[in-house]
Amino acid sequence: MRIAQVSPLTEAVPPKLYGGTERVISWLTEELVGLGHDVTLFASGDSRTEATLEAMWPKALRLDGSVRDPNALHMAMIERICRRANDFDIIHLHLDYYPFSVMSRQSVPFVTTLHGRLDLPEHQPMFETFSSIPVVSISNSQRRPIHRASWAGTVHHGLPVDLLSPRPVQPSYLAFLGRISPEKRVDRAVRIAERCGLPLKVAAKVDAVDRDYFEDEIRPLFDLPHVEYIGEISDAGKSEFLAGAVALLVPIDWPEPFGLVMIEAMACGTPVIAYNRGSVSEIIEDGVTGFVVEDEISAVGAINHLPSLSRETVRRRFEERFTSRRMAEDYLSIYRQLIFRQADRPAFRPHIAAG
Repeated sequence: MRIAQVSPLTEAVPPKLYGGTERVISWLTEELVGLGHDVTLFASGDSRTEATLEAMWPKALRLDGSVRDPNALHMAMIERICRRANDFDIIHLHLDYYPFSVMSRQSVPFVTTLHGRLDLPEHQPMFETFSSIPVVSISNSQRRPIHRASWAGTVHHGLPVDLLSPRPVQPSYLAFLGRISPEKRVDRAVRIAERCGLPLKVAAKVDAVDRDYFEDEIRPLFDLPHVEYIGEISDAGKSEFLAGAVALLVPIDWPEPFGLVMIEAMACGTPVIAYNRGSVSEIIEDGVTGFVVEDEISAVGAINHLPSLSRETVRRRFEERFTSRRMAEDYLSIYRQLIFRQADRPAFRPHIAAG
């Protein structure tokens, strides 16, 4: 199968540090190549892949201070893909709704994975306008706010089976991993750890948009004696960091579309204690791979029940549910369905009023 994978240009594929969407695109692309497919990756020029790389800009935009209007580059990329559409059997886009209008005017099957939140009011007219465009959700909960979309399926993320793994260490602290922002609520993690009498290690990035929030509300918490702020870490450091934790805390305060950190912890055999928001109850099997909680009190109670969980079982459930091979096979099934259906589906044509 000739497959185009289309990534945002914000980060390289894979990203050098944080970047959930681009990491998933990388894992999916490499699995598809490994399965024998002819894959072209549209991404930044500093990406690394076994697929054919179509470099749309020399460097990831996050690392290129010369770019002040990233939308211009993404629009040019969408146009190039549309012009090359006949080179592919299927085009898989990861650019949210930006390609919908242009791509619907060509005949090659395409699908878009929606990686972000969909609960904002302004999303409704977009999906009503493009209600026939095939889209994939990364969790069933992500779909709930959108009633007028053509869902091709739900595909949970997966990561390479050997990317992260358990380590022969004695777990001794609670962990927080990912990004510091109001919706991720690291402040809750600080309080939960304090109430349990356990140290907390925080490995997280701070985006420019969240810098004031970090300085005003979070940085003072990191001066507490039980908190250690490590900063942003790469995949190379995650196994040791997560395996050394008695649990990963995910005390989120938003409808999390997926939550990659949860399966990263599971890959290391580390249980997850997460607030019941968004996808959490789909990813975490309560009482098996961690605990789904409602507040700080129940989170503290869950920590007391961690000895009842088997870290070997946590790892095994990761292997059964959340590998990149399983993710690739799920997407291949969707690709085949869309290719089969495309022969009977006319391309979208805009309505032009007579006059």
